[in-house]
Amino acid sequence: MSLIKKKVFVTVGTTKFDELIDTVLSSEVLKELSSKGYNDITLQIGRTLFIPDCTPRCGFINIEYFNLSRNIIEYIETTDLIISHAGAGSILDALENKKNLIVVTNENLMDNHQLELAEQLYNDKHLYYCTCRTLLNTIQIMNFAELKPLVYERSKHIAKLIDQIMGFSP
Repeated sequence: MSLIKKKVFVTVGTTKFDELIDTVLSSEVLKELSSKGYNDITLQIGRTLFIPDCTPRCGFINIEYFNLSRNIIEYIETTDLIISHAGAGSILDALENKKNLIVVTNENLMDNHQLELAEQLYNDKHLYYCTCRTLLNTIQIMNFAELKPLVYERSKHIAKLIDQIMGFSP
């Protein structure tokens, strides 16, 4: 009998958001994800010196990480659930690839414009959003059948514009 891999991809983009990685790897979050059938997780941890504990546990047969990748789309395309920071590019990459998405906003950012974007896309029923403190509850209540796909041709242009306005890119 072969075990079907149900994958989670966690991304913090090019930022440093160790709190998100730490939260996802907590026993409570891993157990809840496992109870929903997930058993494989890849963490994209960004620009940090933090080294996550990748010991398989809590129903996960594979836990791995990397810092940055030139081709993040290959990870997005091969996953079942994405847990992402609230960067516009990461959000739109996930939604354009029709992936189940939970956006985790970083409460430590001074001027949290990320929250506005995540909230609007949640209100439009494209994704779930939360903070690190409420991630476990969001996973408990998530029902992706209630959400609808985002369809927009120029979203990469919009993401770049949003990132420029927010000060994330030149």
